[in-house]
Amino acid sequence: MNPQLLFWIPAVLRIVLCVAGAGLVWFFFGAIAGLAVAFLSMLGMVLGQLYWLFRLGSWLDDPAQSRSPDGWGAWTDVFARLYRMRRDDEKHQAELAEWLARFRQAMSLLPDGVVIMDDVLFLEWCNPAAQRHLGLQQERDKGMRVTNLIRNPSFIDYIILGRYEQPLTLSLQERKLIVQIIPFENRRQILVTHDVTETERIDMMRRDFVANASHELRTPLTVINGFLEIALAQPGLDMEIRTSHLKLMTEQGQRMQNLINDMLTLTRLESVDYPLRAELVHVRPLLEGILEEARALSAGKHKLTLEIEGPNLKGNLDELRSAFSNLVTNAIRYTPEAGSISLIWKSHERGAKFVVKDTGIGISQEHIARLTERFYRVDKSRSRETQGTGLGLAIVRHVLLRHRATLEIASVPEQGSTFKVVFPASQTVIPA
Repeated sequence: MNPQLLFWIPAVLRIVLCVAGAGLVWFFFGAIAGLAVAFLSMLGMVLGQLYWLFRLGSWLDDPAQSRSPDGWGAWTDVFARLYRMRRDDEKHQAELAEWLARFRQAMSLLPDGVVIMDDVLFLEWCNPAAQRHLGLQQERDKGMRVTNLIRNPSFIDYIILGRYEQPLTLSLQERKLIVQIIPFENRRQILVTHDVTETERIDMMRRDFVANASHELRTPLTVINGFLEIALAQPGLDMEIRTSHLKLMTEQGQRMQNLINDMLTLTRLESVDYPLRAELVHVRPLLEGILEEARALSAGKHKLTLEIEGPNLKGNLDELRSAFSNLVTNAIRYTPEAGSISLIWKSHERGAKFVVKDTGIGISQEHIARLTERFYRVDKSRSRETQGTGLGLAIVRHVLLRHRATLEIASVPEQGSTFKVVFPASQTVIPA
């Protein structure tokens, strides 16, 4: 049956009953009595309706705090429907609030910044990434004009021109950002920021690496090509001069070979497809072998000492030999004749440490932080004299990262340097 018909039936029945009752009183007691009964019945019905209207109004003023009335007659159905509507509305509001919370949570986890603005650029909401990128604060800056919060001439021009089809590259807060405004709805806009600082840094490192590698390879190639041209132009060159040229070409060829080997080693260490294959590394024979190599390189020009008191290691033997050897080789190259170089392996409060201490030329404080960068040299002319590739300490850094070790450098110009490698206890093995 039609619900509206069910709603009207009780009201019609009450009216019929009132009319019937008044008619009966009229029949038995006269017209005046019948009219009085009809009037009083209708007045009771009107007052009843007014009462339930009053209850409805009171409930509608604060439906969340007061209980829905039960009603009487048709009002029972009215209040039941209103209660269901309120319950459905609360359910929809809860679902909307849940979706809004999920949306904000998702926006908060994005690495890109998202700022929601109205049509006149007043801030409505921003995620944490946008706060980091643009220096905004949601609670403090909400309701403020974005152009007053981001005081950058390029950004202001971008807003004024309104050419939002193309993104804007912006330097802000020591970051390099790609910024774009995307209009949506009729009265809102989204400002999206993408941080490319790290990407730019990596690209710059790549460009510097290619440029430095090309420069390092060009020098020996120039020497080799020069001597080859002399050999071709002068077939009857004196044997002593020819031998001297061949010796120099061999040295430069070896320099290129060392550089290529170091670049390949560094590439392998940085590769995620080259996991560390740990094994038991006996430190004493490793350092004794490095000491013998160091003595051969020094050719008796330095005083070399070795002290071993610490535990063995878990790690890759070849990688550790490369790292330790690079540290010792650098100490020999940058220590004048008659200087001393000490190699120390001992236990440490955090595990174990390897120390290379020399009395060399030392390093100024401003250079220490950059020593492990590729091709970074404190004195380029001296590096060419010592035949270094400029990649030794970069290799050391990557080997230590793979072995969870840290490198500490202390140096005083003209007094010497100390390179200390600290291994955590998890990488050490106490000899049985």
